[in-house]
Amino acid sequence: MTETKNVLLINTHLTYPNWTEGTLNNSFFKVAKDFFESKYYEVLETTVEDGYNADEEVEKHLKADIVILQTPLNWFGAPWIYKKYVDEVFNSAFASKSLLTGDGRTPENPTAQYGTGGLMQGKKFMICATWNAPAEAFDDPNQYLFAGKGLTDIFLHITSNYRFCGYDIMDSYNCFDIYRRTDIAKDVENYPAHLVKVFDF
Repeated sequence: MTETKNVLLINTHLTYPNWTEGTLNNSFFKVAKDFFESKYYEVLETTVEDGYNADEEVEKHLKADIVILQTPLNWFGAPWIYKKYVDEVFNSAFASKSLLTGDGRTPENPTAQYGTGGLMQGKKFMICATWNAPAEAFDDPNQYLFAGKGLTDIFLHITSNYRFCGYDIMDSYNCFDIYRRTDIAKDVENYPAHLVKVFDF
């Protein structure tokens, strides 16, 4: 009998009435949920805005083979509620030594590399993000704002938490220029193909 696999979907959209209601992020979240259910995964869900228990979130991370963060980029980062979520959940994990044992350095091995104390090797983390920025703003040294930096650079403040715990960081999926484009539905439709590719289905 095949062991059931698990995925944790975290929706960190923050509602601002009459401006951003979360419809697009909810659409990507639902596509991911339907996709993994079709692959016979157990889907664990957290909508940060609705509240959570930090210790329970640690247990979800321990159970999940894959963690996907669904987020808008608000002022070039995830909404502030996600930073609060990370601080509370990862502090709980640090205290219980469940996701990591420390930063990798020990009295026995003081030269071990910083960030190698994670226990989640073999697990995977991915970001699915919505942006006002256009795709051409990235990876181009002639662009004023990011000056050649790519998505890997921009997401480092998010992905480092997971890499610190031993996760493999998978290629992100991004929906750009959401306030100007008229073909956003194509990005939603193409999302499953990205999941197939990065997770080797």
